[in-house]
Amino acid sequence: MSLGYAEKLSYREDVGTVGMSEIFDPPDVLQQKIEELAILIQKSKHLVAFTGAGISTSCGIPDFRGPKGVWTLQRAGKGVPEASLPFHRAMPSLTHMALVELERAGILKFVISQNVDSLHLRSGIPREKLAELHGNSFRELCPSCGTEYLRDFEVETIGMKETSRRCADTKCGAKLKDTVLDWEDALPPKEMNLAEKHCRTADIVLCLGTSLQITPACNLPLKTIRSGGEIVIVNLQPTPKDKKASLVIHGLVDKVIAGAMHLLNLRIPPYIRIDFVQLSLSHSPKKKTYVKWNLRIASVHGQRAPLPFLKSVEVSFPERPDLKTAFLQKQPFYLKRETLRKRPFKMLLTFNFSDGCGCPCTTIEWPINFQVTKDNLVRDKNEVLPELGDAANMESHSGQHAVLERKVNPRSEVTVYAIVTNIRRYNGPEEANGVLEITPNGNSNLIKRYGEGVNGGQTSQKRPKWT
Repeated sequence: MSLGYAEKLSYREDVGTVGMSEIFDPPDVLQQKIEELAILIQKSKHLVAFTGAGISTSCGIPDFRGPKGVWTLQRAGKGVPEASLPFHRAMPSLTHMALVELERAGILKFVISQNVDSLHLRSGIPREKLAELHGNSFRELCPSCGTEYLRDFEVETIGMKETSRRCADTKCGAKLKDTVLDWEDALPPKEMNLAEKHCRTADIVLCLGTSLQITPACNLPLKTIRSGGEIVIVNLQPTPKDKKASLVIHGLVDKVIAGAMHLLNLRIPPYIRIDFVQLSLSHSPKKKTYVKWNLRIASVHGQRAPLPFLKSVEVSFPERPDLKTAFLQKQPFYLKRETLRKRPFKMLLTFNFSDGCGCPCTTIEWPINFQVTKDNLVRDKNEVLPELGDAANMESHSGQHAVLERKVNPRSEVTVYAIVTNIRRYNGPEEANGVLEITPNGNSNLIKRYGEGVNGGQTSQKRPKWT
């Protein structure tokens, strides 16, 4: 199971201090600091989050310098730590989703990330409000026209090298490059300029799960101090910037942020992952009686791109016992058949999901009638995807699906489906356990008490999560 960026980079001696022991503030001190953090967030006019590997450890992605971090274990000769799930199936943490809610509420203005795991984008942070300083293992860039492509699979290279795909713009067609920096690469100017601009404007830079050791990124938060702002650091280990910070909290990032969100009367939204698959049916007549047809199940990112969320596909024909069920085990998933031209049938496609998905499978029913020509169909993603997400949230399980697009030609039909493959809530017992019961003191009259509004209290106005 891939660790992505961490697995691809060799260990270097210039990574700073590794293997640092973790520090935990005593419960009463932690409670007071979380309350102070909530007050700072509430009063802020331009809040910026600066995130590191520590916000993704609860997602199953190891950090770098902790006791079981990548560089710590490599220095000890123990190799790369094992991830708890495939890199491409990692789900955003409670902290990731809390940042989404703070952005939707108009409190969080910008996110600066040193991570390459794509979890900020998956969670719902708008691209224009995110600077990914070290790149993204799931993002490709066209060096010619500047178009970005966010993938559902991990791009195979790092160091801004050419990949195996080209720009989809027919007027361009240039070879794409990965966006993940190697050690000697300079930070991308576009991302860096935006990060610097927002740090200078910020009144609070909230540093979450970062040891603040990798230059030049680690010096960005200092720019807010020079402009009269403040730094808050939430990390389990000491950092070189602790003396510059107005507040340093030694605690689990998820626990700290959960406490602050409750005090602010803000609910953490669920994470709902939607993946996409393309079904292609091509056919040709044979002596006007029979028709040969081919079914291909592929990625929307191209015929040769992987479908990491699919393990296998079962194709059955419930109303046609004469048609044998097919079990497609290897990608690309492909089926070739010959049937009577004038006899319609129903095809059931059972998608068996890979490890890390929220349910084992889902089934799509596809009626086939070669005598009838279907119409083209294009649906608005901004309507379809929120509806799918709402259905998954209400039903408390994944597997829901909907047609997004259908293109029909005389000899073929191509249909794109959106499928809910994961749902995770952050207000359940698994998140509440260990979160401090916080009662604000007399100087915190502007903040609601812990837990108030969680069940029916007023929350910020939502906008569609998927774009």
